[in-house]
Amino acid sequence: MRNLILVAFVEPVTEGLVFPRTDWPLHITLVRFDAGTTDGADPAERLAALAEGPAMAALGANLMVGNDAGFGRHGSVPVSLIEPQPDLQSLHEQLVAAVGSLGGKVLTPAHTLAGYRPHVSHHGDTPLQPGDAVVLDRIALVDMAPDGDRTVRRVLRLWSLNQRGGKRF
Repeated sequence: MRNLILVAFVEPVTEGLVFPRTDWPLHITLVRFDAGTTDGADPAERLAALAEGPAMAALGANLMVGNDAGFGRHGSVPVSLIEPQPDLQSLHEQLVAAVGSLGGKVLTPAHTLAGYRPHVSHHGDTPLQPGDAVVLDRIALVDMAPDGDRTVRRVLRLWSLNQRGGKRF
């Protein structure tokens, strides 16, 4: 099984970027999941193929930063909520369906579909403030343990307004 996540980055990133698990670029989680295959194919490649259409269709959506909130145990993780937006919700739902079609296991089922609350976790001196506009311009598939190393993350596939498609990995 591979532990993967689809996110919308708020900060610039590049395909292939490796970063420490404790130092994520600002992002909106779209869906986090475990996936495997029974035929030896790479589940990340299969998921990327399924995600490309919905990701490309969602690029350019305008999002608005809402109020701050506390997530996690006892609300101890400060986040900036993203106001509900139909294109973002549709992207999330399509990606959850893609994961399901491959037999993937969503790791936060209570926070998917109707329970989805898009947000950006505060990190350092977060630049997001209530009322800020954010363009959905970078969607990525990220490996949560590249080559079995759980201390880093790797951007496997990036779809962006600048690239219009991204490269194969």
